[in-house]
Amino acid sequence: MSIDRSLKTEGNLTTKRSVMKRHERIEALKDEKRHSGKDKGALGLPKTKVRE
Repeated sequence: MSIDRSLKTEGNLTTKRSVMKRHERIEALKDEKRHSGKDKGALGLPKTKVRE
């Protein structure tokens, strides 16, 4: 039995992501100097645009 074309993952991961992971958001905020190292909470981070 073969795998359906829609279930294959080859090439599907190359699309543009619309969400950044937490550590990526913190790096982006540090680059923009909008985040200090004091904040440890996972909630309340400002929104950032996805890097390309």
